[in-house]
Amino acid sequence: MAQLNIAIIGAGPAGCILARLLNHPSINITIYEADSSPDSRSQGGTLDLHEQTGLAALQKAGLYDEFLRHARFDGEALLLCDKRLKGYLQFSRGSAEHSRGSPEIDRVVLRRLLLESLPPGLIRWGYKLRSVSEGNVLHFDQGVESGFDLVIGADGVWSRVRRFITPDQPYDSKVSCQLFRIPDAARTAPAADALVNRGSLYAYSDGKSIMGQQLGDGSIQVYAWTTGSREEEPEETDEETIRNRVRDQFSDWAPELRDLLEQATERTDARRIYTLPVGFKWPHKPGVTLIGDAAHVMPPFAGEGVNLAFGDAMKLADEIRSFVGNDKVVLDDVLRGYEEDLFRRAGLAQELSVGIMQDMFFTPGAPRTVIEKYMMRMVKFRTSPRVYSAAYPLIAAGVYSYYLGFKLFR
Repeated sequence: MAQLNIAIIGAGPAGCILARLLNHPSINITIYEADSSPDSRSQGGTLDLHEQTGLAALQKAGLYDEFLRHARFDGEALLLCDKRLKGYLQFSRGSAEHSRGSPEIDRVVLRRLLLESLPPGLIRWGYKLRSVSEGNVLHFDQGVESGFDLVIGADGVWSRVRRFITPDQPYDSKVSCQLFRIPDAARTAPAADALVNRGSLYAYSDGKSIMGQQLGDGSIQVYAWTTGSREEEPEETDEETIRNRVRDQFSDWAPELRDLLEQATERTDARRIYTLPVGFKWPHKPGVTLIGDAAHVMPPFAGEGVNLAFGDAMKLADEIRSFVGNDKVVLDDVLRGYEEDLFRRAGLAQELSVGIMQDMFFTPGAPRTVIEKYMMRMVKFRTSPRVYSAAYPLIAAGVYSYYLGFKLFR
């Protein structure tokens, strides 16, 4: 058959792993990326990759050994607590030999690993998509690009490809954060470094959260999460004013948690969480589809976003490769199959992510009042429906009995 010409919009982790998985003599790929270069903006914090999705995709792409060179198994350490530092869930550091199956890697390192695995010239930097028109015509500031059999939107929260398919857009979750950084934490803030324990700390109370995540360069990324609509958000941008507001918002939290904010000498970003509705679907459009956040952006509190995106990439790559060289297979039939599978997988992950956000930020008394529900959500998501249904009475009895005793005696 003739070459299959594919345009991937977005050179984030989803777009890059898909391009890597689609390496085939009969497939011609061009990635268009809005950023002017790989280093033109911050790539965020750290990611934990899971065995059935993120890690499986790297293995399939032949990148797992390279990933292991950068993976931080000790980053599996986790503490979920309240504002008084009362812990409700805790995991110790992992190792390559004793892992929970979710090692950490910095987002910037993962992206660099993926970019370096792609052929030179595959990515056209500085091409910000303005719109898509019928016939898979792509409109950029630089001009028009056309001739594509398939356009894949991997262009994130405000995907222009998604706008071509559906008018539905993400909505404000009413959760936002200020991001700070403690550089060289072991030296500059040893108490904060010990608290985060080279992993992740999640402290929730009163519709707010302080989070700390260890990064591979020795720094700690600190998040100060609060709730409220965009209209309620103060307009000031002066850093000292913002810091003072954050101090006031967390003034009655444990000193150790407030110390994370005080030791953070750099304010790096501000972020508001937008999400698509749970169960979001789009009408099939021939020759166009979506992956990653473009398809199912959700709150980050379950850690499933990039893992789901890598699962998308594996499934879509398999479907496209089944089409190449097989005259009996119709491209839009394989795209429909991919999308139906994505809707099922994404619905489950969205339900988990939005559910955790509702539990922890919008339920009075959290985490104490919702920890059992939180644990049941996590078990349900990570267990096959058949096993979960059959074992539900035992699982529920174990979870609720454990936390009943926990609350009575601690």
